[in-house]
Amino acid sequence: MSEFEPKIVAFVCNWCTYAGADLTGTSRIKYASNVKIVRFPCTGRIDFMLLLKAFAEGADGIIVSGCHPNDCHYTSGNFHARRRWVIFRGLLNFMGIDVNRIQFSWVSAAEGAKWADVVNSTVTAVRELGPYTQYRKAADYLAQQDQSIIDGQEAMIIK
Repeated sequence: MSEFEPKIVAFVCNWCTYAGADLTGTSRIKYASNVKIVRFPCTGRIDFMLLLKAFAEGADGIIVSGCHPNDCHYTSGNFHARRRWVIFRGLLNFMGIDVNRIQFSWVSAAEGAKWADVVNSTVTAVRELGPYTQYRKAADYLAQQDQSIIDGQEAMIIK
């Protein structure tokens, strides 16, 4: 039986972290290859419902990474992301999602080695947590409940 390899989705800033990830590759720095990168203009533009959608679609872990504070291409986008992250952590706790499945970090365009460290540490942490299936099960259950409500409403239509 093979060892579990987590599926990680990284939501990254175009101006800093994406460039840092590119530097990691061009510098031939080794890091885990099971990370899929989704590039955004700014971490301040990331709707955290996308993170929940990633879990629903089978992600085991998530990385959100952008410019360092006071280094944002859009002036304050990373501050917006940081404020959302604080609120989102509370939502994760409420939903029963282990916050260790999500890594929030700052990586500049010149920090290729740091990007590799963030990816490798996230993959290691998520590997220890194991596959994440609870959100998918909950989403499937809610979809079934929605269908039963719709089916029940058809019976209530007055003709």
